[in-house]
Amino acid sequence: MSSPAAVSHRLIPFAATFAAVAALSLMDAVMKSAALVAGVYTATLLRSLIGAAMIAPFWLARGWRWPSPPALKLHIERGIISAFMALSFFFALTRLPIAEAIAISFIAPLIALYFARVLLGEQIRRQAVFASVLGLAGTLVIVGGRLGRSDLSPDVLLGLASLIFSALLYAYNFVVIRRQSQVAGPLEVATFHSGIGGLVLLLFAPFFWVTPALEPLGSITIGAGLTVTAAMALAWAYAREEAQALVPIEYSAFLWASLFGWLFFREAVTAPTIAGTALIVTGCWIATRKPPASVDKPSRQ
Repeated sequence: MSSPAAVSHRLIPFAATFAAVAALSLMDAVMKSAALVAGVYTATLLRSLIGAAMIAPFWLARGWRWPSPPALKLHIERGIISAFMALSFFFALTRLPIAEAIAISFIAPLIALYFARVLLGEQIRRQAVFASVLGLAGTLVIVGGRLGRSDLSPDVLLGLASLIFSALLYAYNFVVIRRQSQVAGPLEVATFHSGIGGLVLLLFAPFFWVTPALEPLGSITIGAGLTVTAAMALAWAYAREEAQALVPIEYSAFLWASLFGWLFFREAVTAPTIAGTALIVTGCWIATRKPPASVDKPSRQ
């Protein structure tokens, strides 16, 4: 039987992931505001560059060491993925309500479960699948109360297509985070995540750059800080727990989106939201339970 201290220690990666999801949800809100004013490309590029400028000094101060070739390859891979993932997601946010966009993006954790099986060799436990299904069911209950009221204009359809593309990249991103966190520390991961993503986006500056006004720069800076904080928290958590156990916690993003919608826009919390929340939280709780077969296995350090 596990001691209370051991149980508490094991729950820390889940708490870190939950906090990271909250930070990313708030980042989505401030970046949507910035993208509508400064343009999607400009806001996304500045977020990456400002984020790299924020975190790089801490990495350098900690006695930085240039990544090994395998680690650098993963940094480049994730940087490229993240650049297009963010660009397509923020584009979708300018065409769709933020809560609905986040809810629809929840197809990513489901896809990630099978990416983890194929690419990482992780065994998909029944409880992980069940947790994901509960989370998805909760999302569908919530979205069912919201979708259907939107006009399916060409802009909305384009936003949906962009969102699905972003979700596929996000699913693969989970797998890369898992590999990356095994060979690099959180500071290094966060530095290269923002830096390489920014450099990739910078290649398109001659075609899409629009000099922004001062107004959205504050939101972009806040978004960059939230991105860096979440990147470090996720890198730390994924180094200590399997991807299939952590990805269902992504479903809590809709809870945060609902909260921020109420705080900033006074959006009412509906009965479907409450029902969906119950399913999502249940799924997250199931995901954190340790499977009986692995009780005697040594924990990761």
